[in-house]
Formats: sequence, structure tokens, C-alpha cells
Amino acid sequence: MMKISALETIHLPEYPAFLFVAVHTDDGLIGYADTCYASEAVAGFIHQFAAPMLIGHDPLAIELHWRRLYEVIAHTVGKGAELRGLSAIDVCLWDILGQAAGMPIWQVLGGAARDRIKTYNTCGGPNYGKAVKGGTGYGTENPTGKYEDLAAFMERADELAFDLLSEDITAMKIWPFDYVAHFPGGWDNWRNFRGMFDPTIRSLGGHDISTADIDRALEPFRKIRKVVGDRMEIMLEGHGLWSLPAATKIARAVEEFRPAWLEDLMRADEVEALAELRSQTTTPILASEYLATRYEYKPLLEARAVDIVMIDPTWAGGITECKKICTMAETYKRPVAMHDCTGPFTLFAGIHLAINATNAIYQESVRAFIRVNYPDIATEMPVIEKGHILAPTKPGLGTAFLPDIRKRPGVTVRITR
Repeated sequence: MMKISALETIHLPEYPAFLFVAVHTDDGLIGYADTCYASEAVAGFIHQFAAPMLIGHDPLAIELHWRRLYEVIAHTVGKGAELRGLSAIDVCLWDILGQAAGMPIWQVLGGAARDRIKTYNTCGGPNYGKAVKGGTGYGTENPTGKYEDLAAFMERADELAFDLLSEDITAMKIWPFDYVAHFPGGWDNWRNFRGMFDPTIRSLGGHDISTADIDRALEPFRKIRKVVGDRMEIMLEGHGLWSLPAATKIARAVEEFRPAWLEDLMRADEVEALAELRSQTTTPILASEYLATRYEYKPLLEARAVDIVMIDPTWAGGITECKKICTMAETYKRPVAMHDCTGPFTLFAGIHLAINATNAIYQESVRAFIRVNYPDIATEMPVIEKGHILAPTKPGLGTAFLPDIRKRPGVTVRITR
């Protein structure tokens, strides 16, 4: 019987927020994953807690491993970095299962509900989400290059919409209100914005928003609708920055532009407030890759507080748990969308889930990552045709680390055998 022989973590200095994970077996199969944020804490959980519980055991006993690791997290540790570690390990195990079966993961999950999934472009640049002064930012510092889509949506949203349509991408996600929350008059200062961890931030806004700031932040919507009309779906990201009164103002202001959804205008940690927001707007409410496990999604679904569920495979509990979240959402007649603003293995995990889940409607993608960042990490990229990501065809996830990853300058490799 095949056994787990080692757990490995890899940290690349050029991708400081990412942690790459590999699970090795004595048969030579290796499963890969990544997860994002608190990389040192995630690595600590993997090597100190998970490795002793997994090494020497059958990698195909995925449900058993998930439950045993989750019980350690739920009862003795916590649900932040630890759950990201569990999620990444779970993706690795599914990768191994698919390779062992000679099938892509969507096939092992029960087969395809479709042969492709629609994607939208989250309009970040190559530096979106990278560490800045010890934290993470939007990557707005000195943006250059063709795929600096964050700068583009802030300054020339009409040109960006045309460019995306030329690639048959018919949906885009933007967040022009964020800078108002972080800076008084922040829209004008967006190029200097470095994220919530920047010590130069002058205020913790989000409690209210002025009419003038709303009007200014609506400018990208006006430009997009003026030049491409309804050929482009627009998703509004809120990053959980707003109070209920401010979120209600924003929701009502954007209705005329018919956004596809409002995503995390408020954090999804107060179910009644989110339900109240939903009652105040005709635009669908989406929440939230910030949530983890079915146990956090369930209260939102029960309260009918959301219209669409967003799931991140390497934050919410791995493929094992995300499959269950998809099924639970379906019982409430809610569609799901898969999140990815992190790494290539998370993207592939989401694609497999979206191909399998009957209620999946979108797989998020960042074209800057797929064309600039991910080819520097992984062997295969998703195949995108006419705004849709095709079902992967290779066994397991369908991608792996580039051979030179472990030998790069500054790389930190930890292996527990």
C-alpha cells in the first residue's frame, strides 16, 4: 500500500505571500498545492502538527485525514493559518489520488457537469497581493507593463474593457471604492496606496462615504458602460471595508450600472447585517472567500443573506470541504463561484471543482498572474477559449512545480520525513 513519506514546504522570496506545499509518497507520486498569507505560520502547522499525523499513512484516505486534522485545528489550535495548511495538504492528496487513478480530479470527484467554466478577469496587475513593507498591498506601486489591469481600471476602464473583450473575456471585477475607505479623498491618491498594513494610512474609513466620493468611484462604471454597453459584466469587489449604512449607499448608487454582483461590501461575519443589505438592493450579493468550512457558510445560507457563494479551495478547507460547500449551496438554490487571486495550484483546484459542481457559474482568474507570474512557477497553465477555462485533461491537478524551483536563489525548503 502506498504511504505518505514526506511533507515539504517551499517559500520563494519573489512571491512572499505564497507558501507552496508538496506531499510525497513512497511510490514516487507527489501532490502539489499552494496557499496564501501567513506563510511562516502555515509552514509551522504543516511541519509541527500535520506531518507527524500523516507520514506513514495511506494518502488516499482523504476524508479520514481531513477529519483528523480538522479536529486538531478546531479543538486545540485555531482556524486561520492552520486551516490554510489543512486546505493545501488536502489539495495535494487529491492531486495524488488523481495521479494514482490516471484521471483528472474532476473525474475522480464524480465526473464533469460541463466541459468548461466561464471566467472573469480580476483586474489586478502582476504585483497584486505581493508583500509591501511586511504586509500585502494592491500592487499599485509604479505599475508598468501590458497587464497592469488595476492601474487600467482606475485610469482608463473603457480601454481595459475593450482590451478584455478583444480576448473574448466578457466579465471583469473592479474595486474603485477601496481607496475612499482607506484615505480621505483617497481616489486621488490611489497610486500611493500600499494596502491595509501600510503604516502611512491616515484613517480606518469605511464607516461612511460622501456623495462626492461615490460619484468619483463610479467613474470606471460610467466609462465601461459608455463604450461597451452590456457586453461586459462588471463585478464590484468591496474587500469587506464598509459599514452597513455605507454599503447600502454604495449598493444603491451602482444599481444603474447593473453589476453582476456586489462582493463583500461588508465582511460576512454578521449574518443579519448582510441579510439587511441584501434586502436594500436589487443587485445580487456575493459572499465570501473569507469564510472557511461548511460551518461558516451554513448560517448565511440559512438566513438567505447571500445570492451567490464564493469559495477559495486553499482557504476554505481544500477540495474535500469545498465539494461539500458546493453541494450545500445547491440545496439552497444558490450558485457558487471559485476564487483565485493566489497561486496556480489553487486556480487548478478551483477549476476541477467548477467543472464538477453542477451549480458553479464562474472561475475567477487574473490574466496578469496566468501570463506573468504562474508560468514562473508551474509546468502547465489553464487553457482559456472564448472567455471559458477548459476542463484539465491530465491526471491529478494537471500541473506541477517547475523543475528548478527548489534551486532558485533565496528559496526556503523545509522537508519533514
